[in-house]
Amino acid sequence: MAAPKFLLGRKVGMTQIHRGEEGDVVPVTVISAGPCVVSQVKTVENDGYLALQLAFEECREKVKSKPLNGHFKKQGVKTHRFLREVRLSEPSDLKVGDTIKADVFAAGEKVDVIGTVKGRGFQGVMRVWNFGHKPEAHGNMNQRGPGSIGMHTRPGEVLKGHRMATHWGDERCTTRNLEVVDVDAEKNAVLVYGSVPGNRGDFVMIRAAKACRPKKTS
Repeated sequence: MAAPKFLLGRKVGMTQIHRGEEGDVVPVTVISAGPCVVSQVKTVENDGYLALQLAFEECREKVKSKPLNGHFKKQGVKTHRFLREVRLSEPSDLKVGDTIKADVFAAGEKVDVIGTVKGRGFQGVMRVWNFGHKPEAHGNMNQRGPGSIGMHTRPGEVLKGHRMATHWGDERCTTRNLEVVDVDAEKNAVLVYGSVPGNRGDFVMIRAAKACRPKKTS
């Protein structure tokens, strides 16, 4: 079985490149993906399901907890900063210590990129929920407020799920069906068309697209 199309990496940033015969300029995000080390192989007999545990970015032992350091030593793998698991539909030929590099993907493939969106702090209802502002005349001093948020007597409380000012961003997000424009296996770089969640240097995961949209035909 070939290596699973799943990689851990970091977002390097955005740039633009020329491609095609006409040299069209396209925006791409550069992701430093891999190499990822197989730190554990899970089987139906031992764990009840099939999966590979991948480790990314070597680090000092003092950075990780004692249980994780013990896990890496038991598997005979160096300590890594990030550890994620990918489910498999059939047994894999990969063993503990094997490496998965960026060349697991190829140009033209569709991928999903999982990351953490930028944190925006505490924001009001106009920015988070796109509320309109209230009248700005006749002494109204609460133009950007939410207005009424509940009934007075019955039930006499704010209903759950009401759209109010809240902390915005800093949550897991998946950008789906991005096209792989180019892969540089020597530099462990994957270039995907468009933007991906997170700041420069943030941790991301790349996987084969789960639900590819069909191409539009004219």
